[in-house]
Amino acid sequence: MSILVIAEHDNATLHRATLNAVTAAMQIGGEVHLLVAGHEAAGAVADAAKVSGVSKVLHVDAAAYAHPLPENLALLVLSLAHPYSHVIAAATAVGKNFMPRVAALLDCAQISEVVAIKGADTFVRPIYAGNALASVRSADPLKVLTVRTTAFDAAPLQGNAPVELAPAAPAYVRTRFVDQQLTKSSRPELAAANIVVSGGRGMQNGDNFRLLDALADKLGAAVGASRAAVDAGFAPNDYQVGQTGKIVAPQLYIAVGISGAIQHLAGMKDSKIIVAINKDSEAPIFQVADYGLAADLFEAVPALTAALD
Repeated sequence: MSILVIAEHDNATLHRATLNAVTAAMQIGGEVHLLVAGHEAAGAVADAAKVSGVSKVLHVDAAAYAHPLPENLALLVLSLAHPYSHVIAAATAVGKNFMPRVAALLDCAQISEVVAIKGADTFVRPIYAGNALASVRSADPLKVLTVRTTAFDAAPLQGNAPVELAPAAPAYVRTRFVDQQLTKSSRPELAAANIVVSGGRGMQNGDNFRLLDALADKLGAAVGASRAAVDAGFAPNDYQVGQTGKIVAPQLYIAVGISGAIQHLAGMKDSKIIVAINKDSEAPIFQVADYGLAADLFEAVPALTAALD
């Protein structure tokens, strides 16, 4: 039994989500091969070779893979998948984009957002917005999985796997990369941050998010938001934490003015320590919080920020 893990990278470095996916693959058992498809991606390949638990790195170098277009990635994985028992990717925006195409091309059922491995054919995934966990057994000869990165530790970078060149698949000519606009910030990336400060509808308007910016800067934290705050225009879409946003599990999660709707809790309840600040002492967020402060956030947050001085 051998497992193919699809690496996520920017051609220069390997994304942390890949390390979590490798850990999930190791729990299944068997050889783990890591596919790095890119263009002039020597940096990412070097990182991949260091991942503990990886027995071989497959390197595909072609201009078609300079950007992770799902059509091209799916065709490549299809061309390489048949010797393997499992194909795994992290349940990130990239993984969620191309892996369903892989499953469709292989004519098998994808098992999404896996949070635990019970065996080579049995996996645990959340259902009902994270309120319940389902054990799913797959009878497909080739299992296609996306794994929730917050559920698995990152594999250490202590390995020395050999690198093997693999052939590129024919490019999908009807799709091409045009442009991307990336948000630039000095703060940590939200999904990988150790500390997250999130605001909800209780912030009242976008200008008040500056209170959270000041607190986050003192803590070296990323800033997040509930869907209600994003829908109201208080914060940009890439701040959204929850079932339809980013899934986070930082060491410390500070929820400010967030009531605690099920959809938001699904995206952050695995955080190690949860602190809630809300003037409504009956808010559902307090049911999952390790520490709760029933207070006016416009008084509590500036006081907390000042205390950190």
